[in-house]
Formats: sequence, C-alpha cells, structure tokens
Amino acid sequence: MAPCLVAFLLFAGCSAALENKQATTVSQKCSEDTDTFLWEINQDSPKEYAVLMYDAFGKMGSNVKGGNANQPGLLQQCRSAHSPAFSGQYCQVFLRQETVQYFVGICLPDSCGEEDVQMLVLSGKLEFGQNSLIPPSPSILVNGSTQEMIMTHCLSNTVAPDASDVTCLFVCCAMVAIPLAATLFTAMIRWQRNREVRPTVESACLNTGLNLYGTIKINGSSNSNINSGSSEENGNDGSEHTPVGFPGSGVRRCLDAFSLQTTSQGIFSTSSSIPGGGYSSLNGIRVLSLLWIICGHSAQFPVINNLGTAVHYFGLRGGAFSDFFKFIFADNYKDWKKTVEHNPLHVLTISGPVFLAVDTFLLLGGLLSARSLLGSINRAEDKLSPSLVVSYLCRRIRRIQPLHLFVMCLTIGLISVVHWGPYWFPFMDTMMDCKTYWWANLLLISNLLPVHEICIPWTWYLSLDFQCYATTPLLVYFYRLNRGVFLMVAGALLLMTTVASAVITALLQLPVFQPSTLTSENYVLSYYVRPHTRYGPFLIGILIGIYLTTKKDQLLKQKWQAALGWFCCLSVMASLVGLAFILRETPAHPSVSHALYQGLHRQLWALAVTWIILACEEGYGGFIKSLLSLGFWIPLSNISFACYLTHPVFIILYIGLQETPIHYTDINFMYLFLGHLLLTLVASYVFTVLVEKPYLLLKWGSTSF
Repeated sequence: MAPCLVAFLLFAGCSAALENKQATTVSQKCSEDTDTFLWEINQDSPKEYAVLMYDAFGKMGSNVKGGNANQPGLLQQCRSAHSPAFSGQYCQVFLRQETVQYFVGICLPDSCGEEDVQMLVLSGKLEFGQNSLIPPSPSILVNGSTQEMIMTHCLSNTVAPDASDVTCLFVCCAMVAIPLAATLFTAMIRWQRNREVRPTVESACLNTGLNLYGTIKINGSSNSNINSGSSEENGNDGSEHTPVGFPGSGVRRCLDAFSLQTTSQGIFSTSSSIPGGGYSSLNGIRVLSLLWIICGHSAQFPVINNLGTAVHYFGLRGGAFSDFFKFIFADNYKDWKKTVEHNPLHVLTISGPVFLAVDTFLLLGGLLSARSLLGSINRAEDKLSPSLVVSYLCRRIRRIQPLHLFVMCLTIGLISVVHWGPYWFPFMDTMMDCKTYWWANLLLISNLLPVHEICIPWTWYLSLDFQCYATTPLLVYFYRLNRGVFLMVAGALLLMTTVASAVITALLQLPVFQPSTLTSENYVLSYYVRPHTRYGPFLIGILIGIYLTTKKDQLLKQKWQAALGWFCCLSVMASLVGLAFILRETPAHPSVSHALYQGLHRQLWALAVTWIILACEEGYGGFIKSLLSLGFWIPLSNISFACYLTHPVFIILYIGLQETPIHYTDINFMYLFLGHLLLTLVASYVFTVLVEKPYLLLKWGSTSF
C-alpha cells in the first residue's frame, strides 16, 4: 500500500510540474513568428505587414480622466497584415492600474494562442526599441504606474457556426421562405383564375351585351366587378375554382394566411387597430412609449456596465474580478454620466426613473387583456369556461411567440456569423445564454432566471407580460363571482407588489435612479424583471379595462373634476421624475425614502396614465386627445411589437461592428437614435407581414388555431 501511495504522489508531482512548464513557455512557432515581427519593426525600412501590425496596436488617447481608458487599436488593419509565414491576429489584453481598468488591443502572429499571448505580455518581450508596446498609463492620470494583467483574449479571424447556430439560421430562413412561397403560389393561382375568367367575360359580352350601367350579365345574374369574386378576396370557400393540386380548403386558408397579398393589407391603414374600436388614445400612448424605450436603449447600450457578461463567459469569480469589466463603448463615459445625472431633460433617454414606459406597456396590456376576455365571455353566452380560458391564453401565445422565437434565432445566427469588433462581450453572452436557456424563452419564464442567464435579454418583458396576462381570467372570475371579493383580491395583490418592491429595495439597498442602476446587478436580478415587483401597473390596467368595458355612465360629469384630475396627473408625473433626481444617490444603508419611492412610483405612474386614457374616453382630453388620436400613430402601432423586438438587434450590431468608441454628445446620440429608429421601422414592417401576421390570421375551418 505504501509503495503505491509514493508512486501516486511522484506521478502527481511530475504531472503538475510538466503542466506548469507548458503554461510558462511560448510555442515554438509563435515564438519564431513573434521574433520575426519584432525584428522587422526595429529595422530602418520595415516591411509593410510589420508596419500595419505595429500601427494596429492600441495607444493611449486623450481624456483618460473622462473615461477614455480603453485602447482598442485597429482590428481590421491587424487582420489585413500578411507576411509570407503568418497573418495578423487581433487580441485584447485586459489590465488594471490602481483603480483604473482598461483593455489594450494588440496585433500578433496568428500562430499564437491565448496562452502564448499571455506569456508574451508577462515576459515583457513585446518591445519597440527600448519601449514596451503595451506601456502603462502615466501615473499623473491613474495615480499609479504598476500594471496588473487580468486576462487575454484573441478574436478569431474566421467564423465557425456550430449545429445550434446552423439550426437557428435554418429556422429563420424557413419562416421567411414559407410566406414568400405562399405569396408566389397565391399570385400564380390568381393569375390562372384571371385567365379563366377573361374568355367567359368576352363571351358574355358578345352574347348579351352590356346594359346602360355597364353591368355584365351572365346567365341572368350581374356582377359589377368580376375580379372581386375570388375566394381569397371575399372569403368564400372558392370550391368552384379549386386549383389543381390544392384540393383541401385548409391548404387554401394557409396560403391566404401566409401570402403577402393578405398580410400586407391594413398595415398602413389609419383605421383603429384596437379590436372593437374605441380607446383612440391608446395608439398614441403605445407609440410614444415605444419611442421612449428605443431612445433609452440607444443611450444605454453603448455605456452599459457589462460585468455579468465577463464573469459568465470567462468563469471569473471573487473580489479580484468583481469590479473589473466596465466595458464602455463611449470614450467620455464619466462626462456622459455627469451630464445625465444632473439634467432632467435626459429623462427622455436614460436619466431619472428607470423606463417608466415599460409600466405604460403593462398598463395597456392589462386594459386590453380584460377587454378581450370580457368580449370573449359575451360571445360565449356569458360563460367563463375552462376551454374559453385555454383559447384566450393560446391566442396570446400565437400573438407573441412566432416573432419572439424568430428574433431569438435571428440574433443567435447573426452573432455566430458576424466578425465582431473589440466591443463584443454582450453578444457572446447572449449567444451562450441562448444555447443553454432557450427553453425559458419558449416557456415564457425567462424573467425568472438570473439576469445574466436570460437569452436575448430584452425579451424578459414578454415573459413578464404573459405571466401577468395569465392572471386576468382569475380576476375576471372573482369580478363575476362577487364584487366585494374581487376588490379584496385586487387590493391584496396591489399591496403585495408594493410591499415586495419596498422591502427588497430596503434590504438590498437598491438604487432608484438611472444610470446608478446600471452598476447594480441586484437591481435587475431581484427587482426589475420579477413579476411580484412589477405586477402593479398590469393590475391597474385590468381594473380600468373592466371599468371601461362595463361602465354605464360617465365618471366625469363636471369640468372642475376634469381640471382637478389633469392637475393631479401632471403633478404626479413631474413629482416622480423630480424625486428620482433627489434620490439619485445609491443608499449605503437601508433607506425608507428609497423603499417608499420604489414601492409606489410605478403604480402612481400607471394611475397617471390611466387618468389620461379615462379623460380622453370621456371627452375631457382636449388637445392631448387630439394628439394621441392622430391617424399617424395607427400604422406605427400596428408594427410596434416587431419594433420592440428588433430595435436592440440593430443597436448591438452597430456597437459590435465598431472598432473605436463613440464620443458622447447630444447630437451624436440623437443621430444614433434616428438611425436605429429608421432601420427598425423598415425591418419591423417586413417582419410583421412575413412572420407576425400569418400566425394571427391562420385559421382552420371557422376556428382560429
């Protein structure tokens, strides 16, 4: 037994020594190629590839104190350098110098792996003359000259999609190809029918002639527009014109549902997009809230603190890395933060309360869900049956899931085939999370996962919305059972979400102010995406939806009531924004004021928006109703769901393809917002008619799927 133990210890010691030796040496090929590159740049007339590689190294810029610490270098220039024996490979070296963390882009031969790069940096071999190619920042700027290397990472010169990436790309192509094929088949069928109809018309004209009013008489009947008689346009069964190879009515209905001839109808209509009409102000409220969110994301994404991504991707743990990865895309991040923290005008982008527009969406969702369910109950002979509830929930799934899953697959596919720039962390994180936690998006429970594990992070709202949506039948049941019980249940739920938000904020010392929330992982993890803290606005929406659907008389009967209501509404909105600035500091200890604000501000915002809807519905909206009811909003409202899902894709594409950071100015961010918005509107129209609407229109017999 003892000899075996000695042999085991000797073997383990030799293995550890061998691994340590391999970890501290550079591969022969990498060493030779690096020596060639370093020798070349130190010549009087270096070759072109060496000049390109040296020039691609990151170098310190101005405004380090303002946040411009990163030195990204030039990725594409590095990759364009080719010697007879190797090509340039772009790598990033992540460093800490006192309290400043930053990365430096370097260009080395592609024969070097990440371990080789790390050893080359640690050995101090990368020098030009007597100067390091990765010099420390001057101590006058960073209060210290000692560099600490955290890690290295090299960006591959090639893309290699795996099986899951290929599957996602195939799904996207299939979901686009099916409507295009249906469009082609529908066009061919209509062309064939027109050919069949034309000789019949000509024969009828010869035999019976035209009457004085231009009506074509065929076998004693008349039709003022023969082309309108096709089954696709009038909704007839079309059995007389069944095309060869399409004997079943189900196939024809699928062709109709997926063809662009059908799905493109009504998108640009200025008629109300809300089923049943009414609520004309909702379209304006929805679109303005969407624009607020897109504007906020356009400002937030470039400056987001991406600690969770690096921790998740590289497996970094512990205090040594907990404050390292502030991966900022703006070269004057500190200036930006100072500006938005002290200027209330930036509440339209990323300042003050955190995305109150989301609470407006939740309010509208609750209102429309209650109205939809009550309408279904009326059509079902005033019965709230289990089958009706299942149908109600299935309609919601059919409404959101096709486009949701399409965008998820599209994002994964794009991430796998795009050559990303130095600011690539958020996209790698998204790809890895999707490959592991895609099922959470499918089941609409992604907001229940830890925030750094959510696939396509902005889709957390869809899960929250559906979870809230599923509570509507229960509340409507209590409303129909007993009004007193209903009010008790609604009051208890509202109290629960208010208390939960306040207690969580106090215990975890959460901030209530943007951009301070960007540096608090607990804010999103424990508060922002959770149903028990965000349910309040949706519940208020259900209450106002039930009231507006069942009311007999107007609530507002006097002008003074309307004036008082508008004063309270605008005062509440202004106070919520102003208080966020007063409470902008993250509390160091449990704070009653922060807890009360966090617990109440979203419900109060929802009540203020509720007043706007109610006043507009009861004729006291004035010019605000005229503005929110403009027909201009309706086409935008028709594609708003696709806009919400697709706009972050364009933002991350823009950021991920950049080689250098953006300089924050108001005009720069305004142009970014307008550019993202234009691309989003165009793409959203395409995705609405190709992906979203076909599944909404798809029917079997007289019943929707």
